[in-house]
Amino acid sequence: MADIESLACVEDYRRLAEKKLPRILFDYIDGGSYAEETLARNVEAFGNVHLTQRVMINVANPDTRVTLFGQTLPSPLICAPVGFAGMYARRGEAQAARAAKSLGIPFCLSTVGICGIEEVTAAAEAPWFQLYMIRDRDWLATLLQRATKASCRLLVLTADLQTPGTRYRDIRSGMMRNLGPVGQIRRAFEGMLKMGWTYDVFLRGRPHSFGNLAGVLPPAASFATAWQWIGANFDPTVTWDDLAFIREHWKGPIILKGVMHVDDARLARDHGLEGIVVSNHGGRQLDGGQASLAVLPEIARAVGDEITVLMDGGVRSGIDVVKAINMGARACMIGRPWAYALAAGGQAGVARMLAGLQAEIRTAQALSARLTFS
Repeated sequence: MADIESLACVEDYRRLAEKKLPRILFDYIDGGSYAEETLARNVEAFGNVHLTQRVMINVANPDTRVTLFGQTLPSPLICAPVGFAGMYARRGEAQAARAAKSLGIPFCLSTVGICGIEEVTAAAEAPWFQLYMIRDRDWLATLLQRATKASCRLLVLTADLQTPGTRYRDIRSGMMRNLGPVGQIRRAFEGMLKMGWTYDVFLRGRPHSFGNLAGVLPPAASFATAWQWIGANFDPTVTWDDLAFIREHWKGPIILKGVMHVDDARLARDHGLEGIVVSNHGGRQLDGGQASLAVLPEIARAVGDEITVLMDGGVRSGIDVVKAINMGARACMIGRPWAYALAAGGQAGVARMLAGLQAEIRTAQALSARLTFS
C-alpha cells in the first residue's frame, strides 16, 4: 500500500482512495450523473486553457493571499461541501475540517454530512455551512439556528438540487436503493475485502447517522433511506422570493451555489447576495451541460466586482486554480480532491494534499508572473 508521502498529485490520492474504500463508496465520490459527460467536461475544460510563461521578472515573492467576505486567506482555496464524507474516514468531516484549519483554508460542511455542525465547529471554529432548501420550513429554521449558534461564518445556499440527478453508478452499486438479503451479503463481503476501512470507519467511526438531519431521519438510516428522504423533502418550488425566509433566520453572508447562467448571476447580485459559486454540482446533476470553467468568464464579466464570484468543478491542481482566477474567479472550491485525500490518509492526507495545491499555486504564479491575486 502506498504511503501518503509518495503521493504527488490529486490523481495519486484518487487511486489510493479507490484501493482503500469499498466500491460503493468510491463510486459515490468519483461518479457523476447519467453518462458523466458534464463530469468529464469539467476536467477537460482546464486542459483547453493555457497559461503564458514569462521570464526575466522578479518572481521571488508571489502573493497567494485573497480577501473574501472580510477574511484574508493564505490562498484562493475553499474545501467545498461533500456529502457523506464521514464514511470515507473515521469522523471524516471533523478530520478534514482540522486539516483545512491547519492551513488557514475555509471548510464548508454539507447539510448531509455524517458529522453534525457542532462536531465540526469543535474541530475548526467558524466553518462555512452549506444549506439545501427543505420543504419543512420550521425544521429548516431550527437548522439555521444551530448553524448560527455554532458560529458558522457563511451560508452556502445550494440551488441546483431541485430534483436529484440520476447517478447510474450509484444505482448499480446499490447506494441509492435498499438492498435485499443477497445485496446485503455482497456489501458485507466487499467490506471484508477492505478491512482497514471496516475497522477504522465502520466499527470505530460510529455513529453513522447524518448529524445535521437529526429529528427527520432515524439514527441508523441508510444512505438509500437518506436519499429517498432528500428526493421527497428537497423543495423544487424554491424561487428568489424564498431568500426572505433565509434572511429572516440567517444574519451572515449568503453565497448562492449552482449558478451556470449570466441571468442567474445578475439576479443573485440584484437580490443582495454576497457571492455566487459558478458550479454544476461537480457534474452530478444536469448531464450534457457546460463545464463550470466554460461559463465562468461571461458570468464574471457580467457582475464585475459587485458580487464575489467563486467556482468549482474539475479543479485538480494548483495550476487549475490559477487558470480559474485568470478567467474571473476570486477563489476555487474543491470537493473531490479533499474527499480522495481523506479516504487515502485521513486528516494527514487532506493536509498534505491541500499544502501541495498551495505550493502548485505559488509555482504557477511565479512561472506565469501572476504575482498577486488582488
